[in-house]
Amino acid sequence: MRVGPEDGDGAPDRWTLSVRALDLARVDPRGLGGVRLHAHSGPVRDLWLAQLRTGHDRDRERRISPSVTDQALFGGLDLAATLEAGRAIRHPGLLNDGARVLILTMAERSDAGLAAKLAGHLDEGAGHLVIALDESEETEAGIPAALDERLAFPVDLDGLRPADCLENVASRGRIAKARLNLRAVRLGSDVLESCVVLAARLGISGLRAPIQTARTARAAAALDGRTEVSDADIALAAQLVLAPRLQCLPDVDEADQDPQSPDTDDRPDEPETESTEPSGPSGDRLLEAVTAVLPPNLLEHLRTRNVTREPAAASGQGAARRQAQRGRPLPALRGHTRSRSRIDLVETLKAAAPWQTMRHAARPEDTRPILFQPGDIRLRRFCDRRERLVVFAVDASGSTALARLAEAKGAIELLLGEAYSRRDQVALVSFRGTEATLLLPPTRSLVRTKRCLSALPGGGGTPLAAGLQAAFVVSQSERRRGVTASMVVLTDGRANIALDGTADRSAARDDSHRLARLIGAGGIPSMVIDTSVRPRPEAEKLADSLGGHYLPLPHAGASRLSEAVNGTLLAER
Repeated sequence: MRVGPEDGDGAPDRWTLSVRALDLARVDPRGLGGVRLHAHSGPVRDLWLAQLRTGHDRDRERRISPSVTDQALFGGLDLAATLEAGRAIRHPGLLNDGARVLILTMAERSDAGLAAKLAGHLDEGAGHLVIALDESEETEAGIPAALDERLAFPVDLDGLRPADCLENVASRGRIAKARLNLRAVRLGSDVLESCVVLAARLGISGLRAPIQTARTARAAAALDGRTEVSDADIALAAQLVLAPRLQCLPDVDEADQDPQSPDTDDRPDEPETESTEPSGPSGDRLLEAVTAVLPPNLLEHLRTRNVTREPAAASGQGAARRQAQRGRPLPALRGHTRSRSRIDLVETLKAAAPWQTMRHAARPEDTRPILFQPGDIRLRRFCDRRERLVVFAVDASGSTALARLAEAKGAIELLLGEAYSRRDQVALVSFRGTEATLLLPPTRSLVRTKRCLSALPGGGGTPLAAGLQAAFVVSQSERRRGVTASMVVLTDGRANIALDGTADRSAARDDSHRLARLIGAGGIPSMVIDTSVRPRPEAEKLADSLGGHYLPLPHAGASRLSEAVNGTLLAER
């Protein structure tokens, strides 16, 4: 969840906190990792990056793209120098060439492999300061969790104006002095206990965030030239580290209760028990510091977190195909000439180059300039993304047509608006009367979709089983073509037409659940959106049979349906 207080509401200025986070990250890069900067390209982000560059020499800064190779990260063989010298000459990589400032551009597009490599390097304490530039939208997955949790400071600058960016970072001399003073600052057990308890009250699991909070408080004390951590240091650390990661609102009612109230006076004396509050700084003061930087719409964020944004390994793309013949290049793999994959000539030469002196000495009669062996062969590999299809099965029967058809039409149009950049396709199945109809085959055409949706009829019985069967056939057909398919069913779950077309509620219910279990066994991600005015158990049972998500939306609009599909279904892959 991204936290960004609105300016002018009495909350601390976001720019000031972002600059403070950068200062503290520069003081202790080994312990704090770096900053995840959520900001779209523009003058505000440029100003923040300019502040970053005032703290180090420009030649110590390196940019990394999501498609960076292992050779660039960890170093490798310098082919030209090796052939000239006749011995292996290696060049260092970005991660083992001294402590640097690494800027990961388009971090939201990084895959789990790159995140794991950077996370492992940060765990080793190499001293790099990592700045992950995150341009994802609120409903997208953002950067991989393995990297995100190792960057102590999630900073959000979206919505700020250049006029708000006034404060500057600390000077190089002050940062250097703070680094020397950092060793003298000791963290007492009371500080660590305060950070752990505060994180627990905010619903933050694990120990990484409390440790980062304590390290941030230590760096703040060192930056101010002190050797003792104060309450203000812990409060600042909680604002920077814990507030953006908050998972639930703390229950502070008991702490605010009047100790002289009648409820407490009449109670018998009880033996004292160990308090769960921090023994050091006041837990309530720390909670007040955290809540001071929370946005006013926090409750809505917490309420809809599972709908609008789910953790994911991929950001709005279909499943990865490693054996593709095109796409993003992957590191070359050792192979043999009998493989149907193409040979990577440059990597093959690099593998053979270090052994040329020994091979020519062993076979002086062979006059070829380069001697190859089968173990030198390296094959080219690519990673491509499958296309993605969302099949909408819309209940157009008399019980739901008037309530939901307009919203379904709007949601499909919103999803198609993003299809051009995300390679999505949309199909529409309508079921009413005694049968289901494929109104819209898989397409990205907005014109064709709007023309089809405008003529979508409504009324009649509810052949739910026929609708599920038609959607399943479309999904399976596209999956055979290599498309990643998902299914969204908009219905109230009250089936009354069996699969053979007869009006039998019991048979209709059995047929629909039998087909739902078949779809779930086929591994098709699905969601049931309950279109009833009040949530009904029939739709929830259908979602259980599908093995998918259940979403009761009695008052949802088109935009909310689009967010639900993007956040819950499409973020899973």
